Amino acid sequence: MLYRSRRLEALLGGSLDTVSYSDLAALVGNLEAGESEELDYKRELSASGDAQKTELAKDVAAFANHVGGVLLIGMAEADGLPSRVMDTDLSDAHLRHLHQVIARHTTPTVRVQMRPVPNPDPAAQGKGILLIAVPPSPHAPHAVTAIASTVREALVYPRRGATKTDWLTETEVATAYQRRFSAAADRSRRTASVERELLMALPESNMPHLIVSLVPEIPGDMIINREAYRTAQAELVNTRLIGDDQDLFAGVRIGSRRYTADGGDPGGLFYSQADFHRDGSGCCAVRIAAHTSTTDLQEFFWAEPDTVVWLLMSALQVLGTHARERAGATGTAVVRATLVAAPHHAPAGPAQPNLHPLLPFRLDMLAPTGRRVPLSTQSCDHADSEAVAFLDDLVDQGPGLVQTTSLLADELVQAFGLAEAEPVTHDGQLRPDAWSPQLRPGVTQWAQSHGVGLLTG
Repeated sequence: MLYRSRRLEALLGGSLDTVSYSDLAALVGNLEAGESEELDYKRELSASGDAQKTELAKDVAAFANHVGGVLLIGMAEADGLPSRVMDTDLSDAHLRHLHQVIARHTTPTVRVQMRPVPNPDPAAQGKGILLIAVPPSPHAPHAVTAIASTVREALVYPRRGATKTDWLTETEVATAYQRRFSAAADRSRRTASVERELLMALPESNMPHLIVSLVPEIPGDMIINREAYRTAQAELVNTRLIGDDQDLFAGVRIGSRRYTADGGDPGGLFYSQADFHRDGSGCCAVRIAAHTSTTDLQEFFWAEPDTVVWLLMSALQVLGTHARERAGATGTAVVRATLVAAPHHAPAGPAQPNLHPLLPFRLDMLAPTGRRVPLSTQSCDHADSEAVAFLDDLVDQGPGLVQTTSLLADELVQAFGLAEAEPVTHDGQLRPDAWSPQLRPGVTQWAQSHGVGLLTG
């Protein structure tokens, strides 16, 4: 889930993803399970009237504006202690309604994740306990759109404090906004830093590269010790490109507050290198096995758009997995993709290598006959794009990963004069006809096994 708490996990005996109905029911009467700054109980949550809608918005915004927290719906409390399980409605319609209320009455919208935990008793079908997890938000302060008596609507800013909700003063609101803007600037600097460090460590190359970086908005804290290193080695050397059996990395070593992995031939057509930092940040550079052609006496490198999309999607999944699973980061992340004719063309790249040829770069297609089909209207030495993605979307390899890839890839290919990256769509589908015969079978099978739609025609 988006939110993790060591205290709650110790209390429940596991993560919010795995806690069972019996685990939650066992909280009744537990003196250590009282309401706190990160835990609240609600007997029911219909959110049908204005006051109830405002109350729900206030509760989730208060958590988001502080350290995050969990609402347990379907449990009565007495003096802050859970006193009785009172199963609530777990229907899809009810959960959609709650999401809509939160979206309508918080600004910016608070990101929550709801997990229904059904009562295993067949007589209680459709009933159970609802977990609403709210991570601490990098977009704080979140306001609640509350109905006021003198004006149609008013914005107020709640914050969870101990077992109750406080209201931010004007000075505290201004301070929270300043922190939001400062945090955004810090993430930009962090992104530039992880990219620069990786680029300066790459072996000299005159080949095109795709560079993908990720910085979580709520950092994690990866443990680096002997046991963790062995686990990371085993995981990373078994990392494969999406829909393919090719390993992305062959070796892993420890660096300063990071793991560094690499694979392929430093002097060959394919090479990859990545840094996986302790805070969940990461950067991955993949050398593109480009073709060479000559038009009007001008020689250039070129690659197919589906190759760029394939490598981008794979890198996003690898970096997202590191951030969430290895470092324990949660929520969203800033992701940046850069496509360069050679590493020295990146803004923070190394010096120009003493290698030849140093060629322009294009995106074109390879016809079944083996001939190049021109697509680009111009060559481009450097193109970049940036987006904010949910870590869960990147790790789970579903439509959300494809949507993020599409958003980033479109901006990359537009620098070459292409309107969009046709292999993927903004609504999270794949276009099989836009993939080359070499990649199509593998990515199609991957899509079908991960609930990604295939767009034909």
